[in-house]
Amino acid sequence: MSLSPSSAIGFGPYRIDPVQRLVLEGDQPLRLGRRAMDILLTLLAHAGEVLSKQQLMAAVWPDSVVEEINLRVHMAALRKALGDGQAGQRYIITVAQRGYSFVAPILSQSIEQRAVVSAPRHNLPLRRTRMIGRQALVDSLMTQLPRQRCITLLGPGGIGKTTVALRVAEQLIGQYRDGIQLVDLAPLNDPQLICSHVAALLDLALVDGDPQACLVSGLSQRQMLLVLDNCEHLIDAVAALSESVLRGAPKVHILATSRESLRAEGEYVQRLDSLDYPSMSTVLDRQQALQFSALQLLVERATAAQESFELDESQLPLAIEICHRLDGIPLALELAAAQVAELGLEGLLSQLQGRLPALAPGNQTSLERHLTLRATLDWSFNLLNRCEQTGLRRLSMFRGGFTLESAAAVIVGPQIEPEAVFASITQLVAKSLLSVEVGDEEVFYRLLDTTRRYALEKLEQAVELAETRERHAERCLALMRQAQTDWETTPTSLWIERYARGLEDLRAALDWCLSGDGPDDLGIGLTAASAPLWQELSLLKEYGGYVRQALRLLEGIQPPCPRLNIALQLALGSACYHTWGGTPETIEAFIKAHALAEAHGDVAGQLRAVSGHMAVNLSCGHYRMALAQSDQFDRLGPHDDPLLSLSTHRLRVLALHYAGDQPQAREHAEQVIERMAHSGHRNRFTQGFGVQYDQSVASLTVLARVLWLQGFPEQAWKTARQALDIAVQINHGTSICYTLALATCVIAHYNGDQQNARALLQLLLEQSQKHSVLLFHTWARHYAQVIDAEHAAPVQAQDSGLIREIMVTLDDRFVDESLVERARSGEAGWSTAEILRAQADRRVAEDLRCTDGRLREQARSHNGLGLSPLHQYTAQTCGSEPAREGVSPATDNLETSEQILQQALSIAQSQGALAWELRSATSLAQLWQRQHRYREALELLTPIHQRFTEGYATPDLRKVRRLLDALNRQLNL
Repeated sequence: MSLSPSSAIGFGPYRIDPVQRLVLEGDQPLRLGRRAMDILLTLLAHAGEVLSKQQLMAAVWPDSVVEEINLRVHMAALRKALGDGQAGQRYIITVAQRGYSFVAPILSQSIEQRAVVSAPRHNLPLRRTRMIGRQALVDSLMTQLPRQRCITLLGPGGIGKTTVALRVAEQLIGQYRDGIQLVDLAPLNDPQLICSHVAALLDLALVDGDPQACLVSGLSQRQMLLVLDNCEHLIDAVAALSESVLRGAPKVHILATSRESLRAEGEYVQRLDSLDYPSMSTVLDRQQALQFSALQLLVERATAAQESFELDESQLPLAIEICHRLDGIPLALELAAAQVAELGLEGLLSQLQGRLPALAPGNQTSLERHLTLRATLDWSFNLLNRCEQTGLRRLSMFRGGFTLESAAAVIVGPQIEPEAVFASITQLVAKSLLSVEVGDEEVFYRLLDTTRRYALEKLEQAVELAETRERHAERCLALMRQAQTDWETTPTSLWIERYARGLEDLRAALDWCLSGDGPDDLGIGLTAASAPLWQELSLLKEYGGYVRQALRLLEGIQPPCPRLNIALQLALGSACYHTWGGTPETIEAFIKAHALAEAHGDVAGQLRAVSGHMAVNLSCGHYRMALAQSDQFDRLGPHDDPLLSLSTHRLRVLALHYAGDQPQAREHAEQVIERMAHSGHRNRFTQGFGVQYDQSVASLTVLARVLWLQGFPEQAWKTARQALDIAVQINHGTSICYTLALATCVIAHYNGDQQNARALLQLLLEQSQKHSVLLFHTWARHYAQVIDAEHAAPVQAQDSGLIREIMVTLDDRFVDESLVERARSGEAGWSTAEILRAQADRRVAEDLRCTDGRLREQARSHNGLGLSPLHQYTAQTCGSEPAREGVSPATDNLETSEQILQQALSIAQSQGALAWELRSATSLAQLWQRQHRYREALELLTPIHQRFTEGYATPDLRKVRRLLDALNRQLNL
């Protein structure tokens, strides 16, 4: 049958809208993966027919060659989600040697056309199995949550706490304005990581000091549900966090799962009982018995394990006793059902009778249920062959999902050969000891937390822990090396999806290796190789700690590996720069990296070190040093590495821009952008390249600044927004901070768009906090003094030359005595004050006297981004100091001001900075206006104003227009 876009398809309790790819179970959406949905729609379109595996794979993966295992895994996930096989209901059958067929009766129904709405915000996993026997509890919890706010689902391992929590959350999708977030705490061992883990999921910013208070503050205005899963091993920290959230975030609800209560103020505890099962003394027929949820689960999972399984009347007593033996514990029932295909119900019961505690009358206590589950796990483990047992033990190393390839890397060793891995994994899945997570492109496996803890115990008992940890760390290293290779060619979202899921495994491997328990060289190599992942996730502060540990270990290795040393020094420089700015540690790291690279003939390492040091110099206002460093790029000549060549070209643009050569800076910036477009540039960074930002974002950012200076404020704003849009699209924190700090916030303010300027400033504050980019957080706090002064927090003096000069151009309150003191001290480098001193005419400098003594020296040449605005400020502040002997105060001050403004105008003209030229000319015209020199003022200002072709609504040009009108009126009086 063909699937009509105007018709819905109904079967069993389900209704499918083919256009919206929506499956409804009653009035609740059933969420399926993309591939599972493709399989279902393909089967429905050929209902009653047998489709071969090849036909299905061709329909579902039309552009890819995939293995048959992919189809089998997705098909199994689809069947489980639909509850195929429950109570004898079959939807999809396997036809031996032929393929699959959809066999359930289907109905075509008219469908109401509804608008496609945006997907609700949540991170809940797709349902892998149907929930059985808990719907009444789910309904009750949905009613209680709005009143109780914090509910803990309590029970022993395997009782189904996570299943119930996820079902409650799933049915509440769309009910919380700010969404639902699942926080799986099982992979975490350190209580101090809880707040950062939750904050990362919620896209909230944390600062040092009190991360919990910061997290609660970020939640204070949100209306959302937090599902805190697997809390028992972090109980005190979770309890403290929950209490803080309940007090400080009144619209946030918490649903937790734990083996013990949180004992938190405001907590409501809901204990989970076993699934219900019939009494062994009651005579029931099959239909009556299948009303009990434990029996339903046993039969459904047995059918999943063996399609031909049918529970007949004669077997009913056996199934009921199995449920009794297993105390109705869902995980125990699943483990037992997985053996039905091999043992049958009679053989299964016989096995259980010999290995589980004797039946006890009455309700079982939590401890007794725990013992039953433990005994069931022991029984299931003992039924595995030696290879499967070894595989399960070793897989306990993984804290999250893992691929078949990763499993093989950790499993293969003594007792297991490579060719046995796939069969072992398949059997562990079939026996419910390993769960399958089906992604659209890859299949991942995962151990349930209960099973993982059990398997880890077995690993320690087998004295295999250390060697398995080493193989696990080696696998992490292989993945990180592959990630480095893929980083340059793989789209961002796919790269992150592929490698970010291994973050907890990476942390565990680094903690083990760098603590001294594991091999030093493995930890050092893993630290260096994992740089792209930490960079992508903007976790540079955390990464910096690992890098310092690795460098300390590297010192003890003789001789230390120069390649690793260079890579780690570069990584340390980048991490320190973003975290703390141009500190001595930052500079020392880049200097060491450069010396090592030079000593070992590593040209790429030299370029990366120079670029990092250059970024530091630029941020500190040392422009001459930065420009000189950019000349080294040409001498080193990265001709054999197009990506390095592109990066060095972009950094030269920065040096030219900050040194004051705007025409050259623009020409080179446009060349860089054109090169990226022509080369199909896909990677955002150069590996280990000094201080790293997205190449497109960084290039557009500096071009936006140049355009504004050249008198194109509208083009500058458009370019700055383009840079920000790219940074947000790729969701790279440091790149977002970079373009906000250097261009978007400032240009919005310059252009008079205060509403956007304040919004962008807030974004910069949030993103710089979230990603611990404290350098740009400090900049943002300075900006707030001008852009959002009413709400700005006090900020200490900032040593960065660049931020001081930007603040001068934003508002003249931010020129202070420290500029003069740095100039007088002869401190090395090229900050703004030092440029002013070095370029100043000695005679003029001695004559300068300003009201508050803030700036006593001026430049005599034309270099430096902030130079012309500083001249303007100096001229405007001259006016109240005692006059020179024999010269009236008014004349003295006016002459000084005019002289300074003439120099500022000359500097701006030589730099090709039309915006500064306009500001300088405006100040000078106002000075002449006060002296009644109207014609001179008009002749100066009019041609400069006429050179502008856009931006007439900006504050500067509106001010000039008013001044020109006033001058014309005064001239004609």
